[in-house]
Amino acid sequence: MVSGPSSLSLRTHTCGELNVDHVGKWVTLCGWVQYLRQDLFVILRDFSGLTQILVPQEESASKVKADLCDLTVESVIMVTGTVRKRPAGQENKMPTGEIEVLAENVEVFNVSKKLPFEIKEFVKKSESLRMQYRYLDLRSSRMQKNLRLRSQLVMKMREFLCNEHGFVDVETPTLFKRTPGGAKEFVVPSREPGLFYSLPQSPQQFKQLLMVAGVDRYFQIARCYRDEGSKPDRQPEFTQVDIEMSFVDQEGIRTLVESMLQHSWPAEKGSIQVPFQTMTYEEAMRDYGVDKPDTRFNMKLTDISDIFSSTQVEFLRSALDQPEGSIQAILVPCGAVRRKPSHEVHSLLTDRTGICIFLYVSMSKLFPSFVFDDRSFSLEETQPGDLLLIAAGTLHSRPLLGSLRLQCAELLESHGRPVRDPLAFHFLWVVDFPLFLPKEDEPQELESAHHPFTAPLPEDTALLFTEPHKVRGQHYDLVLNGCEIGGGSIRIHRASEQLYVLKNILKEDPSQLTHLLEALDFGAPPHGGIALGLDRLVSIIVGAASIRDVIAFPKSFRGHDLMSRAPDTVSDKDLTPYHIYVKWPTKQGGEEKRVSCSPSKMHIPSCK
Repeated sequence: MVSGPSSLSLRTHTCGELNVDHVGKWVTLCGWVQYLRQDLFVILRDFSGLTQILVPQEESASKVKADLCDLTVESVIMVTGTVRKRPAGQENKMPTGEIEVLAENVEVFNVSKKLPFEIKEFVKKSESLRMQYRYLDLRSSRMQKNLRLRSQLVMKMREFLCNEHGFVDVETPTLFKRTPGGAKEFVVPSREPGLFYSLPQSPQQFKQLLMVAGVDRYFQIARCYRDEGSKPDRQPEFTQVDIEMSFVDQEGIRTLVESMLQHSWPAEKGSIQVPFQTMTYEEAMRDYGVDKPDTRFNMKLTDISDIFSSTQVEFLRSALDQPEGSIQAILVPCGAVRRKPSHEVHSLLTDRTGICIFLYVSMSKLFPSFVFDDRSFSLEETQPGDLLLIAAGTLHSRPLLGSLRLQCAELLESHGRPVRDPLAFHFLWVVDFPLFLPKEDEPQELESAHHPFTAPLPEDTALLFTEPHKVRGQHYDLVLNGCEIGGGSIRIHRASEQLYVLKNILKEDPSQLTHLLEALDFGAPPHGGIALGLDRLVSIIVGAASIRDVIAFPKSFRGHDLMSRAPDTVSDKDLTPYHIYVKWPTKQGGEEKRVSCSPSKMHIPSCK
């Protein structure tokens, strides 16, 4: 049996594979009409590329000519004919640019009506229009390449994990129950009054239970769900490469992931070097102001508190007098124009208190008695027109400058000055995160920095019972070009320790996790794992502006499917078996409209 993209098909070849080696051969092609050119040529397209179809001009082929000339763009046809070499001077740089096919028979499968937009890369379309007609947008060569690269990447990952390292691909349930902590979950009603499922934000508990079950090495290309509302470049449903191993430490997980990425990395994107750089959370926040630094460019944060140790400038003195107060700076090369920061820099500083700007003319004049040579910037490196941004405050000044660092890089690039290599891939492991962080709304209480199942570093375990805010976790994030593409940890494998974390530190109801706590008491091995965000990873590899460009049928910014118009209303009749009714929002002073009543009187607000 013939294998390949034309196996078991009406066609003999794809539109992108013909070349001079096929001259004289009888071929059958199937595809969409890309162009019609003066009743002389038809450009036929499929997923692989384009082929020029020559319209016969002989009277004996009048029916073939009429069928081809009556076509509309994006009509679907099958053409049979002979491959010919193009006349001298008519070749082009297309992969099939040296040949054409003389049509001898045509079958029209479907004639397309007028399109809402042209299927051409150079034609700009609004994203909402692309989402509404997603099946047309997916015909573009860019989207076809993105989906195929994604497919090949996943296949190589499967081969690596299963064939080389003995992993087992296990599917886990989609209907589950609420998980304490973490992101908000979608709720699914059941037919039992007052009882609801939740869609899992990850297979976290199941993969730990599989380790208790002795599966030893699990992976899954997992569908995950998070009700995070309208967050930019996020999706309510997304895909993870989910991995868990027994009898492993952090180094083992990190080495596995590095080798898997190296094995599956697309050849056309160049090779990646392992091992990846490793940085602690403390180092990342100190030098970059963020826990997922983009290491493709320098502009590191520098502590210059000692320069101002005797300053009487009020806001600088106030910062230094605070506990953990400091003065931080970043040097932005060529960040000043005509001795002034650009208006874009001014806009970045709007509403950012504690920022002071110094424009570099002579660093030695600005700080005559201070030597910068052991800092992130030195006297030899600075040039007239460089911009020095200074933030004074507590630890919060570092994230502020970290954000400015990234935005300054974007501004410089928008003005034609290269800062980050768009073709470079800088991987980075960030380790030793805090195990707990203060809650934003209730700082006196703690929440998990990762999730409640992460184990503390062995040397910090004793602090769980005395100073839990000082405990570091066995948590590791994988960062690529300043974007988090994966996160994992070594898990708590003793029931008593897990119960203490949930009940005494996080103040969560442990009854929600009785099944997991019980399982850990039946001989759970040490285990750990990681989840890689497949959508984000692929979008960075292909250089897509949004993860929506690497997902076949994504949701909009508001979480809507503009093509099918989901989410949609549900009738009173359909709601009745679930014992719920919709409580519709009304204008102030108006009466509530109830669509359906039930014995359980469960209220579910509508989403608009």
